[in-house]
Amino acid sequence: MEIKKQTSLKGEIAVPGDKSISHRAVMFGALADGTTRITHFLKGADCLSTISCFRKMGILIEEKDDEVLVHGKGLYGLQAPKSVLDVGNSGTTTRLISGILAGQNFISELNGDASIQSRPMKRIITPLLSMGADITSIKGNGCAPLRISGHPLSAVSYNSPVSSAQVKSCILLAGMYADDVTRVTEPVLSRNHTEIMLRYFGADITSTGTTASISPAPVLKARDIPVPGDISSAAYFIAAGLLTPNSEILIRNVGVNHTRDGILRVCRDMGARITLVNVRQEGEPTADLLVQSSHLHGTTIGGSIIPALIDEIPMLAVMAAFAEGTTIIKDAQELKVKESNRIDVMVNNLKRMGADIEAADDGMIIHGGAPLHGALIDSCMDHRVAMSFAVAGTICNGTMEIKGAECVNISYPSFYEDLYSLGGK
Repeated sequence: MEIKKQTSLKGEIAVPGDKSISHRAVMFGALADGTTRITHFLKGADCLSTISCFRKMGILIEEKDDEVLVHGKGLYGLQAPKSVLDVGNSGTTTRLISGILAGQNFISELNGDASIQSRPMKRIITPLLSMGADITSIKGNGCAPLRISGHPLSAVSYNSPVSSAQVKSCILLAGMYADDVTRVTEPVLSRNHTEIMLRYFGADITSTGTTASISPAPVLKARDIPVPGDISSAAYFIAAGLLTPNSEILIRNVGVNHTRDGILRVCRDMGARITLVNVRQEGEPTADLLVQSSHLHGTTIGGSIIPALIDEIPMLAVMAAFAEGTTIIKDAQELKVKESNRIDVMVNNLKRMGADIEAADDGMIIHGGAPLHGALIDSCMDHRVAMSFAVAGTICNGTMEIKGAECVNISYPSFYEDLYSLGGK
């Protein structure tokens, strides 16, 4: 894909549905009684992997133009799959579904692509084993493929060493099949979509500080789930609108959950002009974002805000390279175990553009403001890397070429069309 510099970006856009919420709506709908209707579902590759896995376990799921219907069979209605459950590139599918499978009465195997087979699964294996689960890394390396022999579980109070919504959700979902109340405490509150949605489906789930608790054997009832736009997808248009001169973009229907809105807080710290309009609550808090060109300056990003923007850090790194002054990103070791090692990939590619940037063990140090030029960028098949450098291409001099540009299909199949619709080149 080749991206060229834009003189301005103007217009309205609606980004795809939230990936985290789309995953959970299918999973919880499958475990509920009745038919769950999901609107604005993200039909990216990751979420389609979740649909495929539940279809293999006997759940009827209908995909229509504007909605997905999940015909749930209740908490104990899943059937033994006749083949390996293919999670594709999806860490969310892998980790959340493991918690569900741990409490079933059948044996299953999970596997995915090369990226999934290198991502750390010990972080869910350890707590599930403490609950009495029978879960094994088949290659013995703490990664997929995983073999899970489901049976009744024991409740646990687990202190997670990482703030991870996937780890927390895995344990809470396993807790539905346990013998008593299960609790998870994390160092810093991670995104809370699981808690919000399970409560909406009827589970007895409470949250106090950084601890979430769930009672066993809930009766989940099917619900209508309107999926808000994904703020992680909106981040690319937020950045493009702020950095491209003479730009004004209205991004409609974006989820602004406080455990996900770190990108907005950091952008404001950098001097951004972003206005929330039409704020409303539809299960999840939602708003339209008005983004206007701004002169950005460096900042420090770290501490408790990191879980609220971990997926947006590649885009923030690009923004920092164009901003005046120095930006420090720290406490973000988790970037090393995403779809790629995002610290190394972002540093190496930004250097190719002429950026003054260096890697740290837990982040990056970026001295912004130098003129940047187009380059040949290797996305390493990481969708967030590809989209971040596509935005960089609309601002820098020359032409940006992105290898593996098609990987955006994981979360945002129409990304390039939407970007072009605002600028015309």
